[in-house]
Amino acid sequence: MALVPAAGLAQDAGKQAPSAAEIDWRPRSQLPAEVQAGLPVFCDGGYLPSGTAGGAMPVLPAGETEAPLEASALSARYELDAELYLQGDVRLRQGSFQASGSEARYDTRSGSLNLQGPLVSRGEGFLLTGKDARYSTESGQLDINTATFLLHESEMRGEASSLSRIGENQVLITDGLLTTCGPGQNDWAIVASDIELDQAEGFGTARHVRLEVLDAPVFYWPYISFPIDDRRKTGFLYPQFGSSSAGSGAFLALPYYLNLAPHYDATLTPQYIHGRGLFTELEGRYLSRFGESVLQLGYIDDDSYYKDENPGADGQRWALDLSTRAAFGGGWTGYGDYSVVSDEDYLSDLNRSLEIDQATHLQRRGGVRYSDQNQYFDAYLNGYQTIAERIADVNKPYNLLPEVLYAGTTEVGAFEAGIESQYSWFYRDNENLTGLNRANGQRVRAIPELALPMRALWGFSRPSVSLDYTRYDLEDYTLGNSSFDRTVPVFEWDNGLYFDRRSSLFDIPYNQTLEPRLYYAWADAEADQNDIPDFDTGLKSFRFDQLFQRDRFTGGDRVGDANQLTVALTSRFNDLLTGAERARVSIGQVRYFDDREVSLFGQGASDRSNSPLAGELVLNPVDNLEIRSSGLWDHDTQRTEEGRSQLIFHSEDYRYLATLGHTYSRPDDIEQTDVGAVLPVTNRVSAIGRWVWDSELDRTVGTLAGLEYNNCCWSVQVVHQNYLTDDEELDTRLLFRIELKGLGGSGGASDNIADAIYGYDERERRRFGTQRR
Repeated sequence: MALVPAAGLAQDAGKQAPSAAEIDWRPRSQLPAEVQAGLPVFCDGGYLPSGTAGGAMPVLPAGETEAPLEASALSARYELDAELYLQGDVRLRQGSFQASGSEARYDTRSGSLNLQGPLVSRGEGFLLTGKDARYSTESGQLDINTATFLLHESEMRGEASSLSRIGENQVLITDGLLTTCGPGQNDWAIVASDIELDQAEGFGTARHVRLEVLDAPVFYWPYISFPIDDRRKTGFLYPQFGSSSAGSGAFLALPYYLNLAPHYDATLTPQYIHGRGLFTELEGRYLSRFGESVLQLGYIDDDSYYKDENPGADGQRWALDLSTRAAFGGGWTGYGDYSVVSDEDYLSDLNRSLEIDQATHLQRRGGVRYSDQNQYFDAYLNGYQTIAERIADVNKPYNLLPEVLYAGTTEVGAFEAGIESQYSWFYRDNENLTGLNRANGQRVRAIPELALPMRALWGFSRPSVSLDYTRYDLEDYTLGNSSFDRTVPVFEWDNGLYFDRRSSLFDIPYNQTLEPRLYYAWADAEADQNDIPDFDTGLKSFRFDQLFQRDRFTGGDRVGDANQLTVALTSRFNDLLTGAERARVSIGQVRYFDDREVSLFGQGASDRSNSPLAGELVLNPVDNLEIRSSGLWDHDTQRTEEGRSQLIFHSEDYRYLATLGHTYSRPDDIEQTDVGAVLPVTNRVSAIGRWVWDSELDRTVGTLAGLEYNNCCWSVQVVHQNYLTDDEELDTRLLFRIELKGLGGSGGASDNIADAIYGYDERERRRFGTQRR
């Protein structure tokens, strides 16, 4: 060993030694500015490893198993081939091991070293303190009595009657306590008779464990394993608890994670729901060299509440959701999504993990796709499960068995040639249908186009001609020949100019543009197309974007006739310092030279000569404020036909959120006002609220109100929600989420708030993403 001369004063043994957490803890004011910036406002401070706290020496590179023991002290006494006695400001180091204390005795024959405290030992990512310790220079094992410890990455601290560091990354704790709360703040803690922490594996295990809240035991586990970083390992995860969205109330879940192989795993979550019974969910994940697949299952054998609500039902309910994504290379990808449930109420009653929302139809789709700069190909099968029993057979969607899409463009001299094509085979059960609704069959559609694109810095012009061709081969078609086609010639000419000027406002330079645009479309479509089935077609909602589209129908079963000119104007204001678009205003109108005669069973035909004025306004006066408004104004009736406005505000750290929206549609008799906000009451308490009022119904159609409390140790959200059901009644539920920092959370309030208030998911990401530095 090497004896190094010491410098400094001896520690005052009469003072009580600080714990490991107290050594590295810094109040907010003492943290570097960059650390303070990432620290949530509700945290009073954080950990800042000093690297030399407690007199510890710099760490040598790991892996030096034969490294000599280096020591320093204020005084030393050495007995040849027997013992070395060090006293006063003792510092020891061997390879990656380092420690400091008041005195030490080193047995040169056995290689054991006894160190008296106050003891401090620092390693990569952790800090240990204790009353006294025994260290073996042969094995590297360190045994500490009356110990405290701190893991910096997870911000986990604790204490123990004894602690053994049996390897560079392995710690055994006897009669220990763990928490992520700051020093002196034991709002919650895990207390166990035996704890093992393995930093190499990223996990800990514990026996005879109890969860204490404010020093009061609230839960007991005989054995648990838990993460101390982002990695996962086979074992029980933390229990989840909360209230069900329907039924009699509370649930308790005990997830078990199976780390089966590096490329696949599973999580089994048995749970008891009061009033319903034992419910089990399973999630399996598989990762191949092509991509990831996820399978989710839910099953309950005997749902008591469901049987009471639905006499004659057996209570057996289940759901399945499968998704897969694959990248084959060379521009080829594959995908698949399949969802199925046992009954229409499963998603609202039981679903908590399946990534499918409440809906009337569940989609099943799978296929392959190819794309490059000039081509696009997609071939897939698509089907649905209609889960709402009230949906009539005539309104159920068609399956596509299959659909194939291809689009491509190429340059031919100064011209651009392109094609869009589609093959579809439509099928649905038609046993109870009659007439045109009974038809199934195949449809081929191709739209070849030849265009002359011309572009310059000051504008563009693009004339084009195309043919919209469709052919049908139908089954169970009773209106004539089951095989027929349709050809529609189309001419389009899109033109735009670009003007700009520079100026300044409030000493901020900006660039203003003026962008007039003319778009002409002509399509000679046959007026009566109502002998063609409606497989996938609908009438587009008229918006500003539709000013530049020649067809007013979606899908391929109707091709609209057109002879129309669009006149539009857009102006933008761009901040030259940041490049941000601070404002954009657009307005436009379509002039119709002929009546529109093609309809979808009465919808879409019109004889008016002008469309309503369509406009959009987007304002971003500052980075945290966005105002959007769009609408349709009919100059013939001097009335607004439709209007949508939304104001979105958030502070830079997303602590403040506010949204104000208004939706109006005269044709649909809809007028609703929507207000949502998250407002801090204090640094730790925030109020959450949302209110939706329907002026046509003269009633509230949705509310959400709650409180959120945060500190650096735990958080809780409690939310009361009213929502409109299918029978136009307001239903009520209470949602909550408890988050013990480092243990995870339970309850489902956050997801519902994020669905209701724009920006809340970003707030959650920042809140938990910056919490762990």
